[in-house]
Amino acid sequence: MLGFLSSRPRPLIAAHRGASAAAPENTLAAFRAAIDLGADVIELDVQRAADGHLIIIHDPTVDRTTNGRGAVASHSLAALKALDAGGWFNPRFAGERLPTLQEAVETVGSAAGLFIEIKQGPVFDDGIEAVVAAVIREAGLVARCEVSSFDHFSVRRMKDHVPEVACGILYEARLIDPFGAARLAAAEIVHPYWALSTPELVEEAHRLGYGVVVWTVNDPEAMARLAASGVDAIVTDVPDVLRRVLGR
Repeated sequence: MLGFLSSRPRPLIAAHRGASAAAPENTLAAFRAAIDLGADVIELDVQRAADGHLIIIHDPTVDRTTNGRGAVASHSLAALKALDAGGWFNPRFAGERLPTLQEAVETVGSAAGLFIEIKQGPVFDDGIEAVVAAVIREAGLVARCEVSSFDHFSVRRMKDHVPEVACGILYEARLIDPFGAARLAAAEIVHPYWALSTPELVEEAHRLGYGVVVWTVNDPEAMARLAASGVDAIVTDVPDVLRRVLGR
């Protein structure tokens, strides 16, 4: 299950791409804001630049969240670093840059855990897991991070590189057997879209030894219902709202 951050009360407050309602998503500004707002965990998205470096960005292209154009994988790290990743959100964040995974790790430090989502598709990168694994090991993150992906092959490869790191499968379909899917990926955690999570699913997950992390929940009533069902973590754009709902 979620072995890391076990001393913190459940559910964990996981800031989606950082505090992405308060600052531009997947930037150091969003990660700092999440920590300030009381997040237990920072969720972020990682993929690789054309020259193999790890960069934090959600979409397969840079168009939506920067002033650039084109596929992330077609840009070098230097080219990605030259883009403005904050001005689209608010002019006061103009000049904010896309961070590398290493920069994110250094910025978060010991203030929060990390949910690292490996982005895959429409082009699939079968070598990214080894690079993510190297950062996790070198930074001593094994005990305080979790790696997940919608690409369950990617999750399985991650476990091959770092068997001891917690891993999860993301999904937004009504899977007939989510725990069978998790088992095939060697994952300990299931990440259903929040509307798919029921008390029965959570009960069965815990009976079988799996953790449950739901995403992305911004409605206070849904937060309260999911917390009452016993989920292990709630991913949200508004960690401060979730913190109030939980009475922390």
